[in-house]
Amino acid sequence: MEFSESLIHGRLIKRYKRFLADVTLDNGEIVTAHCTNSGTMKSCLEENAEVYLSPVNDPKRKTQFTWEMLKINDNWVGINTNNPNQLAFDAISQGSIEKLKGYTDVLREVKYGDSRFDIMAKNSLETCYVEVKNVTLKEGKYALFPDAVTTRGKKHLETLMKVKQQGMRAVMLYIIQRMDVKIFAPAKDIDPGYAKTLKKAYENGVEIIPLQAKVTPRNIEIIGELPFEI
Repeated sequence: MEFSESLIHGRLIKRYKRFLADVTLDNGEIVTAHCTNSGTMKSCLEENAEVYLSPVNDPKRKTQFTWEMLKINDNWVGINTNNPNQLAFDAISQGSIEKLKGYTDVLREVKYGDSRFDIMAKNSLETCYVEVKNVTLKEGKYALFPDAVTTRGKKHLETLMKVKQQGMRAVMLYIIQRMDVKIFAPAKDIDPGYAKTLKKAYENGVEIIPLQAKVTPRNIEIIGELPFEI
């Protein structure tokens, strides 16, 4: 995924009210950027860290920048939660994810019952529902999800189990937007309910695919699949 416009470099002052971040640009100007990440962003917040923002050409929007990434321990971490959905959609459409190849129709934001999944992929043989989650939390060599209790995430897992029971393919796809981790796992200490439900979903046929993505100020690229522990 290439960024359509050149990103703007700055330094993080603070993140607050969940969806806002103050940033000092290289020219000294202080701006407020929109933060799409509703989680705690634990392990990827550091005062004065380098950041990149994307400009927003919408006069109606209060913030004219979107926070895309920040640098932690010399590694760029992608914190825009909208990007993994686009990454996954493009990769499945192009057949570049080994375990999700061969689909002729790929759609975004598809309703299933009282839920909505990020992606539905179909071919003449099967239908596959895919839920995509952005992962930024790091503990040692582990990439963990979630970084805050998520009742919505738990509901998605429960609905994926229903998809599987109906004879369709159900996939939980984690996009890990950092390169300094080696294994994916649920964050049991943060949300034991989610971790328990993920284990149950896996035991009932829901597939878990953790993909690692390299984030740079030019693009975000899926590098490959990580092992997981549940």
